[in-house]
Amino acid sequence: MKLQLLTIFGIVASIVTITPVRAENPVQVKQLLDTGECYQCDLSGADLREAHLIGADLREANLEGANLLGANLEGADLTGANLEGANMTAAFLTNASLTKANLDQVNFTAATIIDADVSGASMIGIDLTNATVYHTGIAVGGGE
Repeated sequence: MKLQLLTIFGIVASIVTITPVRAENPVQVKQLLDTGECYQCDLSGADLREAHLIGADLREANLEGANLLGANLEGADLTGANLEGANMTAAFLTNASLTKANLDQVNFTAATIIDADVSGASMIGIDLTNATVYHTGIAVGGGE
């Protein structure tokens, strides 16, 4: 009997550890994709790959660990947003507001960042490998 319980426990434990944990709020992800507005939303861990978020209102949104690979955030307002650890590889951020945003550990590899406002933003450990950065207050890897 003990052997059967240990076997069952082992199977259940392996299933639980394999299942990915997603913190995103599906209702708020749908709201963002449908309306382009998600003020103070919890989008942590959200899968927003290739999303068209042109002009989106993401002020004070929690996008910690979100996947924004290839997302178009042209003109988006991310003022005060938490993007810590987000994947913004190949994202497009022209005329976006990142004022007072938390950009710590954001992966901007191959991203296009032009005329973005990053005043007051925290940018500890960002990755700008092969990023195009112009007229933005990020001195590493591009001109201002």
